[in-house]
Amino acid sequence: MTGILCLDKPEGLTSFVAADRAKRRTGAAKAGHCGTLDPMATGVLPVLLGSATRFLPFLPTAPKRYTAVLKLGVRTDTLDRTGTVLETRPVSADRADVLAALDAFRGDILQVPPMYSAVKKDGVRMYDLARKGVEVPRDPRPVTISRLELLDGAPDTMNHPLAEQEYVLDITCSGGTYIRTLIDDLGAALGCGAVMTDLRRTAVGPFSEEGAVSWEELNRAQEYNLSARILPVDRFLQQYPEVAVTDKQAARFQNGGELFLSRLRLPEHTAPADGEPLFRMYGPDGAFLGLGVPDEEAGVMKIRRIFTGR
Repeated sequence: MTGILCLDKPEGLTSFVAADRAKRRTGAAKAGHCGTLDPMATGVLPVLLGSATRFLPFLPTAPKRYTAVLKLGVRTDTLDRTGTVLETRPVSADRADVLAALDAFRGDILQVPPMYSAVKKDGVRMYDLARKGVEVPRDPRPVTISRLELLDGAPDTMNHPLAEQEYVLDITCSGGTYIRTLIDDLGAALGCGAVMTDLRRTAVGPFSEEGAVSWEELNRAQEYNLSARILPVDRFLQQYPEVAVTDKQAARFQNGGELFLSRLRLPEHTAPADGEPLFRMYGPDGAFLGLGVPDEEAGVMKIRRIFTGR
């Protein structure tokens, strides 16, 4: 199979394991995923299957939306409930205090990546250093929190009620945002510390939890006919203008040949401020061929990615 499977990842699995299971259940030759989720997190994990994996760098993976549960009065080394408790503090903050504290974290802010993260320091993953008890300075990074709201009660996806001093946040943010860090910083602002006890991603880019394939459906693939749930990769490349070519041009493109720009009808478009001015290439039958990038100086459309359909 080739395309994208929007998977609802369960708790307790790495994103790699979840994507590998999707590959085996669908019979795809290979698989990849965008937007890694920690093992304790659940929710939307887009899995690219077959030739679709070649288009991973071009898929929109922001903004991201999460439902997160925080508990006041506790801090751990991982900033979530899976870590070792570093300290507990008395809590005087109430719901109104939490609500008021959110204002400082909306918009463009700076975050220091946690030690338990995949960020590299001198070529070494932070979590490898953290597991050895080593802590190193980390530079703050800019992120954007476009939505940060306090919800009433536990979300339906939680299988347990909220405990004392637990609150639920609805967060929409840019890529690279650490929800654990956001909650830790919020706890520091409240003066009592806080730890993330639950995390669910409800959307990443154009992918959302509505219609996502559950773990049960994945494991019973034949019964649920997953082929009908595989989405075409070009559906999620709509930010690039479409170019139709002839049969001969399509054959040349898919065989690795460049196309003369003078023989193409390129739609008017606004070039991106950064990145390449890519085009979605289609044959006369409407079949997606891949992505091309124009070389105005050479007068040709070069190949950026070929879609083989396998």
